[in-house]
Order: sequence, then structure tokens, then C-alpha cells
Amino acid sequence: MTDNTKDPQSITDVVEGLSELAETENEVSLGDVLDKFGDRSFAPVMMILALLELTPVGVIPGVPSILALCIILIAVQLLIGREHIWVPDWIESRSVTSRKLEKSTDKLGGPAETLDNLAKGRLQFLAEGPALQVAAAIIILLALAVPPLELLPWASAGPMIANAIICLAMMVRDGLAMLLAWVLAAAAMVGLGFYYFGSEGAGERYLPFEMRA
Repeated sequence: MTDNTKDPQSITDVVEGLSELAETENEVSLGDVLDKFGDRSFAPVMMILALLELTPVGVIPGVPSILALCIILIAVQLLIGREHIWVPDWIESRSVTSRKLEKSTDKLGGPAETLDNLAKGRLQFLAEGPALQVAAAIIILLALAVPPLELLPWASAGPMIANAIICLAMMVRDGLAMLLAWVLAAAAMVGLGFYYFGSEGAGERYLPFEMRA
């Protein structure tokens, strides 16, 4: 791990960090992101993965599910109390071209400012201590909802937006933003329930990460 790490305090900081990577590298991998932000930056790294799903990168078939898998892997480590992020080499080496990443960060500028404005450091007890383990569990549940929702255009954006807000709340210790994210998470899970069970073909749908016969 290099010493060139940055401790982001907002989504804008995260987006700016990604832009810097896009300007200096031909391709940007998850390993590069960990080098940039540090392997203790659980919330910023998960936020990056969630935000990428909301950009043109996220419309590539299979990418939302891969991003969700990475989020789950990191959130589980946060849940069990690890101090450093560990990812397998094959995930750490996954990369996108700088051109695609630059286009994505350009589109994230406005939404980043909007989400940052939600975070004011309120109700901090809901965004620290044991609440972080609760947040990690919710992040895992939301990420598990992404693969089946990927079957519908942009449907998986709901869980990822909720995850991005949860990560922002964790970064700035804003419990009110955390509550908002939990409401969005509940709505996303209810929507998944209607999608999975509320149609005639419900019995033929498959659960997250289940292989087709």
C-alpha cells in the first residue's frame, strides 16, 4: 500500500479522488482505489462501488452484480470488525478505462453535491459504534438485491443509492442521513418483494447469485 492516501470527508472528495486517478492512469483498478484512499476506508470504497453503478459503467451487463459482490465482501469485513480491507487478487485487478471513469465522475458531480448537502453531522449516535454494524448488515442486504434487479433497466439503482447514502452517513457521522438511507433501503426491499413475488412468473425468478439451470 502506498503512502499517497487521502481521507475523504464527503462524496465530492471521493469523486475528485477518482478524477485524479482517471487523469494519471490509463486504467483504474480497485487496487488503485485502495491505494488512493487507504485500505481502512471501508465507507468511501463501498460508496465508490455504489456510485459507479449509477453511471454509464453500471449499464454494462454483469457490472452491477460484480459491484454488488465487491460491496458485500467489504461490508462483511466491516461487520466482523476487520481493520483493513482485503479483496482477492482477481477482484483487486478488475479495472475500467480512464475514459469511462472520467465520464462517470463528470456525471457524478451534481449528485455528489446534493448528497453532501444531506449530511450535517446530526444524531451522531445512529452513525457510530454498534450502529455501524447495523449499517453494514443493511448494506449487505441491499447489495444482495442488486443481481435480480439488474434484469430491469436502472432498477438496481435504488439499492445502490441507499448504500451510497449509508456510506456518506458513516463517513460524516450523520445519523439523520443514516435514517433516510434506512427508509430508502426498506423501500428498495419492498420493491424487490413485489418484483419477485408479485407477478405470474414469480416462481421462475431466481435469487441473488443463484445460477440458472
